[in-house]
Order: sequence, then C-alpha cells, then structure tokens
Amino acid sequence: MLADEFGREVTGVRVSLTDRCNFDCVYCHNEGLGDTRGPMAPREHEMSTDDVVRFLEVAAEFGVDSVKFTGGEPLLRDDLEEIVARTPEAMEVSLTTNGTMLPGRAGDLVDAGLERVNVSQDALDRETFKQVTQAGAYDAVMDGVDAALSAGLAPVKLNMVVFEQTAGYVPEMVEHVAENDGLRLQLIEYMPEIAGHPEWAVDIGRVHDWLEEQADRVERREMHDRRRYWVTPEGSDLGGDDILDGDGTVDESKAGMVEIVDPVENPTFCANCHRVRVTHEGYLKGCLNRNDDLRPMGEMTRPEIRETFRETVAERVPYYGEYMVKEDGEWVVNEKYLDDSPGDAYPTVDETPAETDD
Repeated sequence: MLADEFGREVTGVRVSLTDRCNFDCVYCHNEGLGDTRGPMAPREHEMSTDDVVRFLEVAAEFGVDSVKFTGGEPLLRDDLEEIVARTPEAMEVSLTTNGTMLPGRAGDLVDAGLERVNVSQDALDRETFKQVTQAGAYDAVMDGVDAALSAGLAPVKLNMVVFEQTAGYVPEMVEHVAENDGLRLQLIEYMPEIAGHPEWAVDIGRVHDWLEEQADRVERREMHDRRRYWVTPEGSDLGGDDILDGDGTVDESKAGMVEIVDPVENPTFCANCHRVRVTHEGYLKGCLNRNDDLRPMGEMTRPEIRETFRETVAERVPYYGEYMVKEDGEWVVNEKYLDDSPGDAYPTVDETPAETDD
C-alpha cells in the first residue's frame, strides 16, 4: 500500500466517468455540460470502459480497496453496469449521482456489485429544487431514492449543499431522514473558492450549533474530523441510550444520521484523506481542491499507470494547514508549493462542491 510523506496510506480512489450532467446546479459551474439526452457510450475524450477497469486493476495492486464513481452524472454512461461488474472483487464500489436515472438501473447496478450510493437532494421543496438544479426533475430524484432503497442500497446518503438558497430547508431535511428508515443526510458546506458567489455562503457553525441542540447523540468520526448527529423523529419519546442496540451502536430504525462536510475553515479536514482522484480524461490528481497537480497516465498502459500512481501519491500535500495557509485572514497557497508545479501544462478540471462527500 502506498503512503504519502504525511503518512496517509491511499486506500481509495474516486473516478469521474464523464463531465456531462443533466443538471445545471447554480453552485457548480462545471455542470450541465455536453449531450445530456441519456446514457450513451463514452465520448472520445473520456476514459473507455477498458481504461477505467485497467486503472482499477492497477490500483488494486497497491492495496486500494474502495472506489467511488462520480461525474458529472455517472449514469449518463451506458457502460456503468459493466464497469461496476469488472471492478476488482476486493474493492468496495460506491456511486455519487443525482438519482434521476436510478429507476430501472438500480437493481442491475446492485447485481453488478454496487454497494453504496449518494444522491444529491438539495431541497424537499419542488420549486426551490428546480431553481437550484435548473432541472424539473424533483419527482425523478425522489423515485431514484426509492429505487435505490428497493434495490438494497440502504442506507442511502442524501447530499445537500448548504448555501443561501437551501439553508432554510435544513430542518425539514433533517426531519425527513429522521422519519424515514434507510436514509442518511450529508450537509455539505458551500465552497465559494470553487463556485464563486461568496455572498451565498452561510455560517456553517450555526448549523453545527443547531444540530447539537437537536441531536439525541453526537459522535466524532476520524474521516475529515467530522461529527455525526443522531436525531429521532419529532414527537418521539426516544433519546440518549434509548436509540442504542445491544452492542452500543445506534439503531438506525430509531434515529436518523446527519453529518456536516465543512472544509472551508477546517484546517484538519484533509489530515485523514486516503483518496486519490481520477478525472474523466484519465488524469490523476492527489487532491480534490487542487487543479495544479494533474498527471496524465499516457496511453494508460499498466506500467504508465503504476508510475503515475506512485508519483501522484508521493506528491500529495494537505490542503489546509500546509498546502494552504492563512495570511491576513485569507487562505493562500503556501509559497513553497508554487515553484515547478507539475500540473502547469495540464488542463484545468473543476469539480462540484458535492464531490467532497464520502
């Protein structure tokens, strides 16, 4: 297993399969691109089915035991089921999607080997959802969540980006996952440095404080140094140890779980990151929030993939607290990482804030 110079072993990869998306979310200026008529074969600049599988097979040689497929919208690839089926057996397979194409495909994906799914769900209000996503697909997303649950993908994690247009729906969404067995909620802090519009940002600390008051139990997770809030449905008489089962873990039929992904002002957010990213064009990158570290895998032969993977892991840096430092209250790149950047000649790739999810 490969480890970077900060002692972080790389155990997972996140693979983007396409930059196309049938949503045009206002918080993600790289969405809504390309031909979105429906699932189709990979385009010329996207990794082929064999490319993706070959990369995963090489990653497995280094002890990588999990992969998350992302986009754009990965279900716009008609070979997704084949990719999942051909993923090395030792790897846990998960997926981030907007859910619109899960009806009719969730069962086949599970049969192929899909184990977990995250579905973007920014509001339970139909009109607000349309304004945020620029797509009239609210019912399709709700049907997609139901399809995922019916296919056995519980718990389904709902991703909600928290910013000016959605913050008011947080209590309703928390109650939604508390009332519905099989759902979890991931509240993702809006990242102006990726999406612009700093005026849309909200104080995520206030969301933490509110959840602390609502929660019947709070746990801390090592990954991203994040807290888990367990909330029982409104009117429930349960609380505290009442929601625990015999081995001391929370019984999810009694409480819903909410997490906050808050990278913006969290200097330890990346301290436990064990993932490397792969763009749809076949570039490796060591950090989601950097675009200056892209490394091409050449013709994607196994030796080329192995060498690029080793280089990418060796060059990883923490984002906040090391790669990024504060000067006069602002996060700036640490000057020692500015010289001889390996990615200067490579294309820039922007990703949605929701891609920080787990």
